[in-house]
Amino acid sequence: MSEQRSLAMITGASSGLGFEIAKLFAKDGYDLAITGSSDGIFEAAEELQKLGIEAYPHKADAATYEGVEGFWKFVSDLKRPVEAAVLNVGIGIGGGSFLETSLEEEMRLISINITGTVHTAKRVVKHMVPNGRGKILIVSSISATTPTPYETVYGPSKSFGFAFAESLREELRDTGVTVTALLPGATDTNFHDNAGMSNTQIGSSSKNDKELVAKQGYEALMNDVDHVFGGDEKTKKEGEGNRTTSETEKAAIHAEKTRPR
Repeated sequence: MSEQRSLAMITGASSGLGFEIAKLFAKDGYDLAITGSSDGIFEAAEELQKLGIEAYPHKADAATYEGVEGFWKFVSDLKRPVEAAVLNVGIGIGGGSFLETSLEEEMRLISINITGTVHTAKRVVKHMVPNGRGKILIVSSISATTPTPYETVYGPSKSFGFAFAESLREELRDTGVTVTALLPGATDTNFHDNAGMSNTQIGSSSKNDKELVAKQGYEALMNDVDHVFGGDEKTKKEGEGNRTTSETEKAAIHAEKTRPR
């Protein structure tokens, strides 16, 4: 019965990595509380329920305090312990230099990628720690390991997410609550199109399979791995190489991939 299944919550679950991770939880018998900013979240819930679990969809704007708090209230009203939380919601902005891009859009990015992540994590941690158990997956990006010209606000927002996950993991070490960071490389979702990057090298290049990236993140979460680069071997080598390459050199390499043509 549903009451006997574990509950996981996932933000940004309408499509892309969030939806793929949701499917993995569902296949392992988790009920799901999911949120997204469009009506697609209700369609996602219908698809997930075909896997034999209960999916509870909630539409919310993750850029607002009310949107984040509203989803947490929705989850709390289920009156069930949250065993796993995936903090996946995030947006990108590219397709131009910082001089050219919109301040309004960049402030919205910060509200979602940073403020929303902290807000959701605060609610989740305060819920899980008294229970003495729980798993948290924070979806960052390989962009967290390099300067990101032409994605000048996005990359630093993902650096925050990675550092936040690492910091939180250490703080919670003896509580029974674990924290894992997923750092995907370019993945075959709508991310680059939505970020206005169709006219860039990275926008038109081949991408990592989203099912593979989701599986890598899910397995890392379940096995209490500190962090994982999501993607093929080339992506993993890039992530590891970024540890020893100078910031100036990495910035130049990234600019070639993201500068509008």
